[in-house]
Parts: sequence; C-alpha cells; structure tokens
Amino acid sequence: MLRVGVFGVGHLGKFHLNNWKSIKGITIAGFFDPSDTISAEVAKEYGIKRFEKADKLMDECDIVDIAAPTTYHFDICKTAILKSKHVFVEKPMAHTMDEAREIVKLVREAHIKFQVGHVERFNPAFITAKSYIHKPMFIEVHRLAQFNPRGTDVSVILDLMIHDIDIILSLVKSNVKHLSASGVTVLSDTPDIANVRIEFDNGCVANLTSSRISMKKMRKMRFFQKDAYIGIDFLTKKAEIIKYKTPEDTNAFSFDIDTGHGAKTIAVVSPSVADSNAILDELNSFVNAIQTQSPTAVSELDGFMAMDVAHQILEKIKKNQPN
Repeated sequence: MLRVGVFGVGHLGKFHLNNWKSIKGITIAGFFDPSDTISAEVAKEYGIKRFEKADKLMDECDIVDIAAPTTYHFDICKTAILKSKHVFVEKPMAHTMDEAREIVKLVREAHIKFQVGHVERFNPAFITAKSYIHKPMFIEVHRLAQFNPRGTDVSVILDLMIHDIDIILSLVKSNVKHLSASGVTVLSDTPDIANVRIEFDNGCVANLTSSRISMKKMRKMRFFQKDAYIGIDFLTKKAEIIKYKTPEDTNAFSFDIDTGHGAKTIAVVSPSVADSNAILDELNSFVNAIQTQSPTAVSELDGFMAMDVAHQILEKIKKNQPN
C-alpha cells in the first residue's frame, strides 16, 4: 500500500484528494496547507488528517503530491526527492528555469518516479485523435478562459498556454528554431493574453493564442499534415478528422472532390471519444509507473522542456513591451 501526502489543498488539491481516494493500492496519509481556514474545511469534509508541519507529512508518505502555488514547488520537490519520495507536481514544475534545472538533476541522481501534471495529455479527445497525427506541419491553437483571480500568480503562458506547448513538443519531434511572441497585461501583473508563433527545424509551424480575459471558453487545437486535418476540442472532448478515405473508413461520411489531378474521396471521421476523468487517469498512470518501474507519462524532462519554451516566450514578450 502506497501512502500519499497532498501538499496544497486549494481548488486543485481538493480534486486530487477526491481522486486519490478512489485509486487502488493507495492510502492518503494526510495533507499539508498553511491556511488554517482551508485546512479546517478540508479536514472536516474529507475526514483526512491535517499535518501542521510539512516535514512531518513528508516522513509519513511514499508519494508527495504537490498542488501548492508554483512558487512553493521547488522547495517541496527538492525536500521530497532528497528524502527518496516519489513526486507528482502540478505544472509548471518550478517557478524559475534554474529551479527546474536543479529538479531534473536531482531526479536523475535519485531512484524515484517523477511526473508533471500536464493533464491535457490525458484528455480523452486528445488520446483518441493522437493516433491520427503524423508529422504535422501547421498547428493552430486557441485556449481562452474567463478571468479568474486564481492562477494569476503566474502569466497566461505558464497558467494556460503551457498545456499546449507540452502537447506540441510531445508530437513535433524537432528542435525549436525560432519563436516570436506578443502579449498584453490587462487585469493582472503578468501577461493575460498572448499570441505566439513557434517554428521548428523540420519546417513545422505552430500558432498559439491564449487568453484568460475572454468572454467565452475555448480549448481547441488543429493539426494540418500531408493528406489530413485533425481537430481536437479539449473542452467538449470531441475530435474530427478529415482525410483521404481508406478501406477502414466504412462508417465515415465521405464525398468526392476534383483536385485537378483526378478525383479523390474525402472521409470525415468523428471518432467515438470515451468519457473519462483526466485527473484520475494521470494519477493512476503515475501509480502504475511506480508499481511497474516504468517511465512516467510526463517526465521531469518533459516538464523542463515545456517550461523552457514558455520562458523563452516570456522573454520575447518582455522585450516587445513599450517603455
């Protein structure tokens, strides 16, 4: 039985507590949160022990789950790794690149499992569409959210866009050649809306727009590649593929089109997407990696690479700000 300790039981931490309770082979040792008010509410609602000192909880668990604000990630991660605890940490994995580099170094020197909470990797629409994505050459992303003061301790790049950066880096197996970015600070102290263009060595181009001051929510990603278009709606959990028809596309809507070089049959595929709980799935995958001694789904290096691109974007935006 693996014992888990949850560090930070705010909005996201509560989701983690709910999901840990349903995972086989797991017992919740307790939680740590500096807020007496939040801690009292959580202890009463969930019937889980509150530890008033983080070190005491650390000593009582095998897994450290970090859902605290980003500025606390590094200290908790470092302490946990040095105590040989397995670590699940929400994105971004650290506050600065120097902190992220040290975490990568510490994990490599330790015999532990480390996973970063890039939950969109477990979105069922993405999982369903992923098998259709092969060498995309143009990617368009829109991630829009209504304003919420929660999360504004970091920029919209590290709050929202980093989800899409992580997914794109996991699919485009090429180095970043050039990026350009513009962003605007509207309601918080950091950029609230940003547009980014990432160019890769293999010729792929990704355009990303993220906003946390939108009037509506949107989480869409579109992939264009040779012979196919793949659209993913992370919010409604739907996927659509438009491609040349193959014998396997027996139930797909299809039509003929004259390309100028002969007629082609186009299939519009709307694959069935199974309903699932992405947070539960990512925590389950982490536990499985520990139990089977297999690689984690989103490693410390994955988390580092997403952070690296995100911070390059922030530097570009900073340089483009008017004096």
